[in-house]
Amino acid sequence: MAYAVPATAPAASASLSASLPKSRTEPDGCAVIRVLSYNVRSLRDDEEALVRVIRACEPDLVFVQEAPLFFRWRKHAARLAAKCDLVVLSGGGSAAGPLLLCSLRAFVERTEDVLLPLTPGLHRRGFATAVVRFGTAVRVGVVSAHLSLDARERAAQAEMLLERVRSLDTPYAIAAGDVNETPDGAAFRRLASQMQDGWAVAPWGGEHTFSRSGEPRRIDAVFASPGVEVLGCGVPLPLPGVTRADLQAATDHLPVLAALRLRPTPL
Repeated sequence: MAYAVPATAPAASASLSASLPKSRTEPDGCAVIRVLSYNVRSLRDDEEALVRVIRACEPDLVFVQEAPLFFRWRKHAARLAAKCDLVVLSGGGSAAGPLLLCSLRAFVERTEDVLLPLTPGLHRRGFATAVVRFGTAVRVGVVSAHLSLDARERAAQAEMLLERVRSLDTPYAIAAGDVNETPDGAAFRRLASQMQDGWAVAPWGGEHTFSRSGEPRRIDAVFASPGVEVLGCGVPLPLPGVTRADLQAATDHLPVLAALRLRPTPL
């Protein structure tokens, strides 16, 4: 399937050429991590192109939406993870689509798959959640989400997402996914009022994540709790190894990649 990969946003041009920091543990114990949010459309497109994009991004955490849900969904999730040199952390069919993958750099404390209330006539939604550590003293809660197409349900799910983040009870939190609306929407605004919208804080790469229908727009995002330093966030168009051809072939959304710095805290 082909669709237009939008050009980078002129307003962010000053940030576009800067390199995105790679994962590392700094001398003072700070963890710099890369997180990727990606709607993979149930792996129905070019899986090898998808893998090339993910590998080029070198993520520590991948927040997947629309993971395979039905026949042998665990096998499909494990295959994707293995091809990307990652492992399955949580989610998939048991979370109604959101999935978390991670590198071996992440030490896993706990995971939980959450199914949200079902509205008759609409798709079931859920969250893939986990608490992980990087190094010895950086502890972070993570949530992969795909909010509803229905505006009223979407707004309610945004509140549930914030409540789920609070319930993880961690010094830091990252929530990422397909919000299914632009930043001027009620659900997106609510999330951005409580967490940092990565692109708004430190724009890097491309802005728009969906152009299959209508004007190109940003409907996918990485959100970080206060205290997380956002070093850069956006569609990884400037990244070596990421090509427009692969982005077009991989799925109908563009990924969002962020580099974050988290300072050590008492455990």
